[in-house]
Amino acid sequence: MASEGNRVVATDDGESSLVGEDTRLLTARIAQRLWSAGLACQIVDLKPTPITLLRRDRIVVVLVLTLLTALAWSYLLWLSADMAMGGMDMGDFRMIPSGMGLMVLAHTPWQAMEFAFVFVMWTVMMVGMMTPSAVPMILMYARVGRQTEAQGTPFAPIAWFAAGYFLVWVAFALLATWVQWGLERSGLLDSWMASTSSVLAAFVFVVAGSYQWTRLKDVCLTQCQRPFAFLMRHGGFRPDASGSVMLGLRHGAYCVGCCWALTALLLVGGVMNLLWIGLLALLILLEKVTPFGRRIAPLAGTIPLVAGAWLLSMAIS
Repeated sequence: MASEGNRVVATDDGESSLVGEDTRLLTARIAQRLWSAGLACQIVDLKPTPITLLRRDRIVVVLVLTLLTALAWSYLLWLSADMAMGGMDMGDFRMIPSGMGLMVLAHTPWQAMEFAFVFVMWTVMMVGMMTPSAVPMILMYARVGRQTEAQGTPFAPIAWFAAGYFLVWVAFALLATWVQWGLERSGLLDSWMASTSSVLAAFVFVVAGSYQWTRLKDVCLTQCQRPFAFLMRHGGFRPDASGSVMLGLRHGAYCVGCCWALTALLLVGGVMNLLWIGLLALLILLEKVTPFGRRIAPLAGTIPLVAGAWLLSMAIS
């Protein structure tokens, strides 16, 4: 990113240029003109940082995020196995995704305990699905933090940034829990929390497929694909907890804007269908971390659009 005594000027398109200390005044003038022209930019002083230190930070962050992902998927596997065993003789009962074999009468309204378990399930699911695609952003935040705060440690701000990011997905999980509760009360979900209505499934497919082609999807995906440009446009590294959390919240909002429609497809294939969860997580990962992700998005939207049209025609005929 930079060497000793250098500064970075990042513009709206994510391009950067290196200038020496002897041109500090010129750099400030260039930045001022960019701002006057309506182009957001950020000037960052990059400190000399040993490669070994950057590698250590990278290893620590990757290990922590890998462990978090593994724990989330282990919990989902545990829930799935528990529901599969209970599903053999459920009869007029429905399983509570608790991992403890809890069942209630199928027509019993949700109690606070069941709502809490479903909310935890959605939260852990979002962590397991979204963490891999968030790794590049968190690694970039760690690197910029290390190179701008070389005398300190970036790990606390990184943790706060990740907390802000996941807090947005926790809010999404709460909304998804309310939606699932409403659909289940209407008899539109089965014991595996998959759609029982062709019309509902067609509607979700069409909405999700159509959203993949929208400008909003493309804008949000672009923000997720360019970690360095995102940081420079939004103030760069924040050493304080509140600043890091707010930046994490902002990035999480873009991520939800990018992926909410794809996660809605869980209501069609089954909220606890691990194959369905895995395929959607893989698609999200390909969209956000590969250079051709913006081309994958509309192509991936074609499949649910076709499936939705077919289901709707079958429902009408």
